[in-house]
Amino acid sequence: MPRLFGNKVALNKPYGSISENGCGKFNDITQKALDEIKKMGVSHVWYTGVIEHATMTDYSSQGIPADDADVVKGRAGSPYAIRDYYDVAPDLAVVVKNRMSEYEALIKRTHAKGLKVLMDFIPNHVARSYRSDAKPLGVVDLGTLDDKTKAFAPNNNFYYLPGKSFTVPAGYNPLGPLKGPREDGKFFEVPAKATGNDVFSAAPSINDWFETVKLNYGVDYQNGRKTAFAPVPDTWKKMRDILVYWAGKNVDGFRCDMAEMVPLEFWAYVIPEVKKVNPDIIFIAEAYNPKEYNAYLTKGEFDFLYDKVGLYDNLKKLMQQQGTTEDITKVWKEESNGFSSKMLRFLENHDEQRIASKDFATDPRRAIPAMTVTATLASGPVMLYSGQEVGEPANGAEGFSGADGRTTIFDYWGVPEHQKWLNQGKFDGARLSPEQKDLRDFYTRLLNVAGSSEAIRKGRFYELQDANNLGKEYNQRHLYAYLRHTAAQQVLVVVNFSADKTYRPVITIPAAAMRAMGLSASRVYTYTDLLNSGEPRNALNLTLEPNSAYIFEIKPR
Repeated sequence: MPRLFGNKVALNKPYGSISENGCGKFNDITQKALDEIKKMGVSHVWYTGVIEHATMTDYSSQGIPADDADVVKGRAGSPYAIRDYYDVAPDLAVVVKNRMSEYEALIKRTHAKGLKVLMDFIPNHVARSYRSDAKPLGVVDLGTLDDKTKAFAPNNNFYYLPGKSFTVPAGYNPLGPLKGPREDGKFFEVPAKATGNDVFSAAPSINDWFETVKLNYGVDYQNGRKTAFAPVPDTWKKMRDILVYWAGKNVDGFRCDMAEMVPLEFWAYVIPEVKKVNPDIIFIAEAYNPKEYNAYLTKGEFDFLYDKVGLYDNLKKLMQQQGTTEDITKVWKEESNGFSSKMLRFLENHDEQRIASKDFATDPRRAIPAMTVTATLASGPVMLYSGQEVGEPANGAEGFSGADGRTTIFDYWGVPEHQKWLNQGKFDGARLSPEQKDLRDFYTRLLNVAGSSEAIRKGRFYELQDANNLGKEYNQRHLYAYLRHTAAQQVLVVVNFSADKTYRPVITIPAAAMRAMGLSASRVYTYTDLLNSGEPRNALNLTLEPNSAYIFEIKPR
């Protein structure tokens, strides 16, 4: 998130303004920063929070007034309450009137380093104040031609509650002890529009996405979800044009926010349309319903889907010393069977708790076995959230964002442990502790191995739990072992999820697994640890310390 990534200010005053707490800029993501990111083994950078969104910060002098505080979450505002699909956030520019050229320069800078650029597409909802002042000539703004006398019409861009006025949730206090712009518990919207999280009420609750309005893709929610997809709804065309506009800026892909909240049929229409402009552009769905995964990949034409409710949720339990490795087996055997290479895997993102937070695992080293599995279980992509690699714990309440173990996306804030690596823009990690340097080195080694190993990038998978679960020192609740292999390379991955127990198993690779890898059971092999380095070993008598991980390359002696 550029707002957080480049911010050098360490004041971190709750509810602080941009001038007090600072804000990272596009220009802060320098060539040096990108060099250091690339050295970690990264191939793509997802810049999130880029599109202009509702905010309490006043840019009236640039024609962008502050939003009404009664419908903004946090002083900086939610990056997912879009105010103009055709513009970028003024917060992220050094010179506000040059904001788009500063973003375009960042895209060029990123490409010049051999990295690709992903950005958000937020299709389901917009800010209550949505109005595009940067739209290209000839573009008609969302809602301009809507028939507001109708709750639903196929070509309306929004859903309406005719005859009703929008009511700000009772008790909403946008800035705690401080006063926000135009804060008076009222916001004029007549007729009221439906709220972003499918709430068809003029008075959404404080727990709803009340700062947003739902876009209409031709589904009549209040009439049995009847659909009107032919002719192609106006919203579909407007969204296609927005995606084509950003594809024209040479971005390499889109992470699609809450993709399951808009119809599958829309994705089946729009993704091929955008790929006519750039066949190589990729689409990632933020998706949470395993029953629908296959449909989003086949019918919906997505390239990748979030693996949150499967692998992430189960690894989180293991990192918290709950659950067992059988949960991992269920993921590859059932949930993502047949399309595991299409699952985007991660242990942190802007929506989830930080590993080092007391709400999650406290000790960032608990990520070592889990991140190793995340990066090597299948050949799909793996994602790292800025600050994860130095053990950022997201301590404290930042303002709108309370003490919840997450780094705020709503407030102006500095990320303290990340700032030690940032080191006032030197990006040299000079202020990191030895433990943080070790942790960052682990992530660097892991991502470089995962990105360069043919077996991990392209290989088949073979689980070794059944072959080892009777071993005296093989506690299969805590230990997990598997092979990844191609004809050219074979690797063995072994991890220990226990936070306090050392195990000394002798790992067995059965004859059937050797045959599957095309190896002869009668030959003698060596095992070289690609993750932690060291001399090749002749046997798999291992000492697995707490929170440890190994990736052994198997070679004939």
